[in-house]
Amino acid sequence: MDVGIVSYGAYVPRYRIKPEEIGKIWGVDGKGMGKGLMIFEKSVPSPDEDVVTIATEAARNMMARVPEVDPQDIGAVYVGSESHPYAVKPTSTIVAESIEATPAMTAADLEFACKAGTAGIQACMGLVGSGMVRYGVAVGADTSQGAPGDALEYSASAGGAAFLIGSEGIIARIDKTASFTTDTPDFWRREGQPYPLHGGRFTGEPAYFRHIISAAKMLMKEMGTEPGDYQHAVFHQPNGKFPTRVAKQLGFSDEQIKFGLLTPNIGNTYSGAVPLGLANILDNAVPGDRIFVTSYGSGAGSDAFDITVTDAIEDYKRDNAPTLDKVLADPVYIDYGMYAKFMGKILMSE
Repeated sequence: MDVGIVSYGAYVPRYRIKPEEIGKIWGVDGKGMGKGLMIFEKSVPSPDEDVVTIATEAARNMMARVPEVDPQDIGAVYVGSESHPYAVKPTSTIVAESIEATPAMTAADLEFACKAGTAGIQACMGLVGSGMVRYGVAVGADTSQGAPGDALEYSASAGGAAFLIGSEGIIARIDKTASFTTDTPDFWRREGQPYPLHGGRFTGEPAYFRHIISAAKMLMKEMGTEPGDYQHAVFHQPNGKFPTRVAKQLGFSDEQIKFGLLTPNIGNTYSGAVPLGLANILDNAVPGDRIFVTSYGSGAGSDAFDITVTDAIEDYKRDNAPTLDKVLADPVYIDYGMYAKFMGKILMSE
């Protein structure tokens, strides 16, 4: 049974802040910091936006594009994030209710740092492929955190994307997936702590690069492919520099990662990073395009996917919801004071 993407939807908050605006508060060359990270601005959630609202907007956009799909045929909803608004109460049930998929379905919140969204896709693939459910929904979304003055503050942003996984009306077939996982320290946030910490020298090697390269090579070996066989590629993007570098190490060109690389203009959306990059690729894909995807989550692990766009994308109602170029149009820029207020770094008095 072929299993793949039947529909997708994305959402990124409208507000933006530039690294130089952050840097001037801390006496740092923010523009230089942004250039070094290859991040020129990042998205900021407004006070009434969180993972629930972002995931809901993305899922509703996903469903708007497939009006022929009965929400009651959705048998599973998984929301991957590291910034769920509730410690005890799932995000996934709220999202499922918002798209009218309840009550005869299963739901769960997933956490694996920035690869929780792709883990959800794999779970849905298994459920659909086994015949346990007709459709599954996987969402990757975050309102990521960065402590005031920390390097993460220049990159941590917000956004997410949702994917309807099924075996009918597939617009992009998932040919194969492979994962590479170890217990490698990199980045963590303990329960109750507002901001994460990072392992510094572990972040590149042996964390990010080892896992992405290992998962990517494993998948290409299993598929008998090489980078030149793919029209598009997207890699996890904590900044703009890492995915550009890992793409070159693996043999992918700048042209292949062009549509998948969004971080320079929206920042690191954590669990939303790879799903948003994949959504933007699908916004621009044509039948026969081959897509290579590799996520990364601190802790650490990578999920890789080989995806082929099908002829069904020609009749897909993509225009029923905003494509990412429309979602990202007309940003509103804010200063650090407004940013700090929006992110709860300063609190209003009662």
